[in-house]
Amino acid sequence: MRYILSGLLLLVATGATAQQGPSFDCAKAESSAEKLVCEDPELARLDRLVARRFDEAVAAIRAADAGAEAGERELRAFQRGWIKGRDECWKAGDALRDCVEASYLRRQGELVAQWMLEPPVSTVIWACDGNPANEVVTYFFDTELPSVRFERGDQIDTGVLVPTASGSRYEGSFGRSIWIKGESATYREPDPDGQIYDCTLARTL
Repeated sequence: MRYILSGLLLLVATGATAQQGPSFDCAKAESSAEKLVCEDPELARLDRLVARRFDEAVAAIRAADAGAEAGERELRAFQRGWIKGRDECWKAGDALRDCVEASYLRRQGELVAQWMLEPPVSTVIWACDGNPANEVVTYFFDTELPSVRFERGDQIDTGVLVPTASGSRYEGSFGRSIWIKGESATYREPDPDGQIYDCTLARTL
């Protein structure tokens, strides 16, 4: 009986250790970022969170049916690109951990906003340059690093909250951003255009 109990305790301990570790096999960790994640419980938790969000995004694509195969290939390619970017945090030197943590937080926000993995906390429609037809739609998500989904015409992008002296500023891809101050906002198109619009709150959904 003593040996049986010892075996059960070992299984429980092993399961708990696996739950505390990252989603990947630490025995195969190669980059400095991966090794750090294996040593840091909080980063390991973020790794599991991003892995779960990725699986949810794959499930959302498959549920959509139309273009699912191509969409999943694209998602997996983006995920590989994100992993490569995370692993380049070694360039941050002493700020390695901050870089890795920021990478995970941003990726979680991107996945949630891109694939609407949870309901937005608010949806705001902005009328820009005094033209109600010139709209930017923003969906805000209460992710660990607050995130946003931009919709403008047929364009969809995601962004995350960044530090600013006043208001709330969200930065997306290739220079796209929105800087919100009360019921007004400054919206910037992505590069190479980079056009800037003054916007006002049209309605909240």
